[in-house]
Amino acid sequence: MTMHNPEKAEETSRFGAVALLGPPNAGKSTLMNRLLGEKVAIVSPKPQTTRNTITGILNRPGLQIVFLDTPGVHQRSGRMNRLLLESAWRALAEANCIAVLLDSVKYLKSPASLGQDFGSLRQRVLETGAPLVVVVNKADKIKDKALLLPLIKEVGQFFPGAEIVPVSALTGDGLEDLLQTLAQFIPEGDPAFPEDQLSTVPLRFLSAEIIREKLFLALHQELPYSTAVVIDSFEEDRGKNLVRIEATIVTARDNHKGMIIGKKGAMLKNIGQQAREEIEELAGARCGLNLWVKVLPDWTEDPGFLHSLGLGE
Repeated sequence: MTMHNPEKAEETSRFGAVALLGPPNAGKSTLMNRLLGEKVAIVSPKPQTTRNTITGILNRPGLQIVFLDTPGVHQRSGRMNRLLLESAWRALAEANCIAVLLDSVKYLKSPASLGQDFGSLRQRVLETGAPLVVVVNKADKIKDKALLLPLIKEVGQFFPGAEIVPVSALTGDGLEDLLQTLAQFIPEGDPAFPEDQLSTVPLRFLSAEIIREKLFLALHQELPYSTAVVIDSFEEDRGKNLVRIEATIVTARDNHKGMIIGKKGAMLKNIGQQAREEIEELAGARCGLNLWVKVLPDWTEDPGFLHSLGLGE
């Protein structure tokens, strides 16, 4: 006869996926990095930084959540933008729960834009029938918290049945409440990944993302988003504790190439140095990084090139 052990019965494990959706610049990547305590997704003050669905794996005792950080949901035209939207929608099918992020400051100033920005997203999310959590982000920027109440009420009417959690992805305020809210929608199951694994994304891909982030940050508003990074070769030398990377920054116009390279190559050198330092920290190894710049007109409409970046099926 087997004796029942009540303590053992309580030792349940939960595993599942949460899709992070929202308009550009809502703070999805910042939120995921903050929850993980490590940088997995690149962050930029500019909108539409994330181009692929990037996974982050959170481990807590008895809980493993795979976060799916998706490209910002927008209404722009063009082949690349269409593929970005498709990438975001595909994440919905993989998720046990959907977390929709919104910028509280923006919608307090302009309540009418809530419907404009979230119209298509709202329809797609509600159609899934999945549990929904609306994350009212950037609450740290609102000194009088009472001002959040009308916005939370409006969000509740716009997303009926959703749990609503105000947070600051930047400071971390409210994130434990958010995590507890998400955890209740994660099904029972054993973890699928080792507890020290932070992402399913390979180092090769993350290296390209880091280079792209440093490019954005270095050039501020001077360079449009018509740039991409291609890893030409990636070699890990375990014996020498060294990662060798050859990468090409692709831009759509000749004058952008000059801006990226800079006077006597200074800008490109700066981008490379900052990227190299972060890759070394991520890899736990020295990094030899060589960067090149290439002009490829209309690459954002080139299906073959976009496919090589991981966009599209």
